[in-house]
Amino acid sequence: MKILYLHQYFATPNSSAGTRSYEMAKRFVKNGHDVEFITSSAFISSQFHFHQGWNQLELDGIKLNVLHMAYSNKDSFFNRIIKFINFSIRATIKALTIKSDVVLATSTPLTIAIPAVIYSKIKNIPMVFEVRDLWPELPIAIGVLKNPVAIKLAKWLEVFAYKNAKRLVGLSPGMCDGIIQKGIAPELVTLATNSCDTSLFDVSKDIGIEYKLNKWSFVNGRKLVVYTGTFGLINNIKYMVELALSSLKLGNDICFVAIGDGMQKNDVVRYAEEIGVLNVNFYVFEPVAKTEIVRLLSAADLSLSLFGPIKEMWHNSANKLFDALASGTPIAINYGGWQQILIEENQCGVVLNPYDTELSASILHEFLYDDEQYQRAKNACHQLAYNEYSRDFMAKKLEDTLVRALND
Repeated sequence: MKILYLHQYFATPNSSAGTRSYEMAKRFVKNGHDVEFITSSAFISSQFHFHQGWNQLELDGIKLNVLHMAYSNKDSFFNRIIKFINFSIRATIKALTIKSDVVLATSTPLTIAIPAVIYSKIKNIPMVFEVRDLWPELPIAIGVLKNPVAIKLAKWLEVFAYKNAKRLVGLSPGMCDGIIQKGIAPELVTLATNSCDTSLFDVSKDIGIEYKLNKWSFVNGRKLVVYTGTFGLINNIKYMVELALSSLKLGNDICFVAIGDGMQKNDVVRYAEEIGVLNVNFYVFEPVAKTEIVRLLSAADLSLSLFGPIKEMWHNSANKLFDALASGTPIAINYGGWQQILIEENQCGVVLNPYDTELSASILHEFLYDDEQYQRAKNACHQLAYNEYSRDFMAKKLEDTLVRALND
């Protein structure tokens, strides 16, 4: 097949963002397909030199049409909306110059559906739409989308995207249910979660040991808990600060490290300083490339995935969870949903109390210092990564969905 792949935020392992689209496309190319992207420079601008407007490059056999656009995790919601609309208009015009057999559009943002549907209709080819977050439910839940007209438009766009797709892909059971609830037949919806890149993350623990000795000497023999991701409204990294304080009351034998950027980062640093944990047992660093996260997770005893008390986020398919599984690093979360069930049923980590950090600190201490339980968790991570959530397996599911859309 010749696949036109629409994703506004394409990223590679040298970026500090999720690499799902890159990994899926790389496997499509390996299987003989021709893959061409329309994307932006948001997460690859530091790796390549781009001029204004559209740029063309090829990476691992993948053709990329890159619109040079400034981006920051600290952008306001309004500025992001403007960038979403700008990209969707320019991507539509660009797409119409490209020939393909099938178009695959992946959100977020939801506005990526606009060029995908227009292209599909004009070129008379099937469209597959991949849902990474249930929009607009999430921005409505956290209060950043309040205008009744904007909410109505967003809900219309969601249904518009679903109804005009030949097939749909959801990254979690909850996302698939959300799609079906909009009137889509279940047999047209494929579950293909985020996945584990074991070829990248499954490395010798010696790499982590060396990392702690040479780069993070402040760990000083303590157990290491890491968070790698966005400091956003929905992530509630202040929970991690309070968890560090509660842990410190039990003894200074667990070290917490948060790596990333976002709107709430300065507030988190100030809060950690105010309550007396900053650079004591809680440390903050700038975002790093995925290749660096490999070393971080090799060094870590536990990986954290965090959200505030927002049930709509429970449907998320967190990259952090799958990267942790791939590295054999047990995972801790502070929310419910399908990921809670996954952890509890497979005993590959722990579920923390979202409201009681003192209870959660006790859970962490007990888990990290129970050698038998901890080893079981590591074994479970390895089993899940290789047998149930491998990247090759998920890429095959996505490829099969494209083939079915083309054959419908």
